[in-house]
Amino acid sequence: MGPLRAAAARGLRRGGGRRAASAAREGSKASAACGGRPAPPSALHLFGDPAEVEALRGSLLAWYDKCKRDLPWRALAVTEKDVNRRAYAVWVSEIMLQQTQVATVIDYYNRWMQKWPTLQALAEASLEEVNELWAGLGYYSRGKRLQEAARKVVSELAGQMPRTAEDLQKLLPGVGRYTAGAIASISYGQATGVVDGNVIRVLCRLRCIGADPSSPAVIDRLWAMANALVDGSRPGDFNQALMELGATVCTPKAPLCGECPVKQHCRARLRVEKELALASQKLLGKLPAVPDVEDCGLLAGLWEFPSVPLAPGLQQEQQREVLLDHLQAWTGQPVPAGSLRFIGEVVHIFSHIHQTYVVYSLSLDGDVTLDLASCPSRWVTEEEFRASAVSTAMKKVLRACERQRGEESGRAKGSKRKRGAKPVGSTRPGTQLSLRTFLRAPNPP
Repeated sequence: MGPLRAAAARGLRRGGGRRAASAAREGSKASAACGGRPAPPSALHLFGDPAEVEALRGSLLAWYDKCKRDLPWRALAVTEKDVNRRAYAVWVSEIMLQQTQVATVIDYYNRWMQKWPTLQALAEASLEEVNELWAGLGYYSRGKRLQEAARKVVSELAGQMPRTAEDLQKLLPGVGRYTAGAIASISYGQATGVVDGNVIRVLCRLRCIGADPSSPAVIDRLWAMANALVDGSRPGDFNQALMELGATVCTPKAPLCGECPVKQHCRARLRVEKELALASQKLLGKLPAVPDVEDCGLLAGLWEFPSVPLAPGLQQEQQREVLLDHLQAWTGQPVPAGSLRFIGEVVHIFSHIHQTYVVYSLSLDGDVTLDLASCPSRWVTEEEFRASAVSTAMKKVLRACERQRGEESGRAKGSKRKRGAKPVGSTRPGTQLSLRTFLRAPNPP
């Protein structure tokens, strides 16, 4: 099993980069919760050191200059002097590369640019011609939208491509945030980032981000990260280098970590190395201290119950002593040992880690002021708890407390019914007998 955690009180506090979480509170008055904003990401998941950013840029660009693939659209982006033709060349490549592999696109791209080397030439073509050349590339609406946008540039924008990512996305049909960023950075040198599937994978691994990368909140964070990372002097090359890294080295399966130019900045790689070292130590019978579940940033930024790590092998009384000391520091007042009640154990799996929570509940009378200076905390009701940013593990802990409360309530009601119970056969006139009562043999007189 994994490490043990003890816990108590339904006050919540903000989870940090190196904390786990636990417990619940029973029978006390909870004050209204403070209005909560979405939790900020842990520093673990960000690029907070300017020196690291500069080093990463330099290493990635040096690798790209040496190892980049020779692709026709890259050659045109470098050699084409006319800014409109350069932007058009990049635009065509980006549309073709959507949902299609590079090796397949190369031949189609060369034939397209040979037949329609400019926006004006494409605008004058018929849809039948476009579809004929596109045949076999798939997703035919891409070619149609590309031609429609080219006609708009010619007829409404005097043949001049928009010059910023914002205008490209706003004025050209079929051009989204990624395509606009790619055109603007590669063709115009605008210092704007790009986020596609390859970039998502690279950034998530570099910062050990395990959240769902398809969620809007995570996507927004990744865009902010890409914009912060992009090299101002070579934005187009940097963006292409980031995508190239994801396509050729940082692949979905079996990434070539040994060949990665930025492996020293990769926190996912560091995590894997720590896991391998731990596995080796286990095989050799040399078990280190149990690693904190938050070493991987798994609960960073979430609200948690007050909790404290427990050393292996502690008896229940020793667990109570450790937790009482922790709670006294948290509440700023002595906590009566008798008010701390054992609830049970809750097991939750974080990725590969089995975490066991030893759960206690605590009833506090009167108002308890929490020291916000030492730890961001707040009291919440059960309804506010469910609306807060808490982990699945914390919800399990609360359910364990609710189950015990329900069982105790049921036992109390049962004992009351026993004390005032009537004989089985005694019912008020007009009362419907239950099936169980109906089938039960009558009591002897």
